[in-house]
Amino acid sequence: MTEARSKDMAALSLVNPRAAAIDIGSTMHMAAINPDADDNPVRAFGTFTGDLHEMARWFKACDVTSVAMESTGVYWIPAYEILEHHGFHVILVNARYAKNVPGRKTDVSDAAWLQRLHSYGLLRGSFRPEAGVATLRAYVRQRERLIEYAASHIQHMQKALMEMNVQLHHVVSDITGATGMRIIRAVVAGERKPHILAEMRDIRCHSSVETICAALSGNWRDEHIFALCQSVALYDFYQTKILECDRKIKASLNALAVDQGHDARNLPKVRTKTKQVIIKRCRQQVVLPAVCTFYETAHLKPSRNPAKHYHVPAFLHSLGR
Repeated sequence: MTEARSKDMAALSLVNPRAAAIDIGSTMHMAAINPDADDNPVRAFGTFTGDLHEMARWFKACDVTSVAMESTGVYWIPAYEILEHHGFHVILVNARYAKNVPGRKTDVSDAAWLQRLHSYGLLRGSFRPEAGVATLRAYVRQRERLIEYAASHIQHMQKALMEMNVQLHHVVSDITGATGMRIIRAVVAGERKPHILAEMRDIRCHSSVETICAALSGNWRDEHIFALCQSVALYDFYQTKILECDRKIKASLNALAVDQGHDARNLPKVRTKTKQVIIKRCRQQVVLPAVCTFYETAHLKPSRNPAKHYHVPAFLHSLGR
C-alpha cells in the first residue's frame, strides 16, 4: 500500500517547482528546497536576524519563489516577516494537515517533506492578513492585554478598600466610575473624613450622601493605604498606555483608509472602541454562534479527531462550551 501511494505521489505534476519549506524551531530552523536546485538541499539556520537574512539570500540564489512553514508558537513570526520583506510568497501551514497526508517515509526530514508537499500544491495556507491589517490587529491585541492588566489592579484597589472596611463597591456600581475614582483619589491624597468624601458623589449616583458616608467609615491602616496607593498608580499607568494604543490604532485606521483610496474626512465619525470591537468580535458574535447552532441542532459532538466523519472545527473549542 505504501509503495502504491509513493508511486501516486511521484506521478503528480509539480505545481510549485521552485518551492521551499522551513521546519520552525526555537533555536534552529531547518530549510529545504528542491533537490535539483542545490547539492545540499536541506540546511540548518540559526534564529538570529542575520541567520534569517542569510536563509533568504540562499533561497534567492536557488530561485525559490514560495516558502511554506508550520505555524509553531510565535517562532515563525520573525522568519515570516523577513521572508515576506525579501519578496517571497510565504504560507503558514497547520501541522495537522501536513501529518494527514499519506506516503511519507520515516527517513525524510520534516522540512524536506513539507517542501515536497508544497511543490505538489498539497498544502493549504492559513489566513494571514495583509501587513496593514496585521499591524492594526497587533495594536488592538496589545490594548486588550493592557485592559486585562488594568483590571487586575482594580481588583487590588477593591481588596485594599475591603481590608479597611470601606465598602465603596456597595454604594457605587463601578469603583472606577466618576464617583468611585473621586473618592479613591481623595483617600490616596490623605482625606479620611467620610462626610467630605461622600460630598464628592456624582449627581448621577443613585446612592445618597448619607448612605455613602456610612459606607466610607473605615479602619484607615497604613499598610492598606499603601497598597491602595500603589494599585491606583499602576491603574493610572496602564490607562496612559491604553491611550497610547488608541493613538496608534487611530493612525493605523487612517493609514488603511488612505491605502484603500478612501477619504476618512467624508466618512461619519466612529468611536475608536466601535472599530476595535468590530475587528475583534464581529466574527464571534455573528458567524460562530450560527455555526455552533448548526452543530447543536444536528446533535454533533465537538471532536478534535480528524478521523471522525463529523468533525467540528478546532476554533469552536475556544468558545468555552
